[in-house]
Amino acid sequence: MDNFKAHLNKFITVTDEEYISIFSFFEVLKVKKKQSLMLEGEICRDMYFVVEGCLRKYFINEKGVEHTTQFAIENWWITDTFAYERQMQTDFNIQSVEKSTILVIDFKNQELLLEKHPVMEKYFRIIYQRAYAASERKLRYLAEYSREELYVHFSTLYPWFIQRIPQYLIASFLGFTPEYLSEIKAKLRS
Repeated sequence: MDNFKAHLNKFITVTDEEYISIFSFFEVLKVKKKQSLMLEGEICRDMYFVVEGCLRKYFINEKGVEHTTQFAIENWWITDTFAYERQMQTDFNIQSVEKSTILVIDFKNQELLLEKHPVMEKYFRIIYQRAYAASERKLRYLAEYSREELYVHFSTLYPWFIQRIPQYLIASFLGFTPEYLSEIKAKLRS
């Protein structure tokens, strides 16, 4: 899990000894493709860090349609932050998109981690700031861009997602039907 240490060191400095202690607060979990990690209605107890693979967060609306709200690939975190911070029921599901290796920390262990390693407070502050900024950007893009512009912007900004993530999930994330995404792609090719 040296890539987790390298990731931490992009934001804070930890010695090898500190890293061993920090790492001990996490559980390493290997998950299969399409494995559920969290289901709507459950208490959100865990936060997930993707070492390898891809996870997604989604909800199912009253019509039974899935809406993907977030992806997490290598070195990204994912949880229902609102429910996690309050230790309450989640309105979301988290599922693996690919076979994945993840680090899991529950709320209690995170609190213990922060007590023992105060430098991790700085790390999580930076991570939350970046996640909040990304959410603000996504809201602006959804409001400002046409659907075609939104797809072009997303595929330009994150070309690896287009290659890696199934198209129906990209459509779900961008608020399209898979059929509409196919129409956009056909129009762009012509």
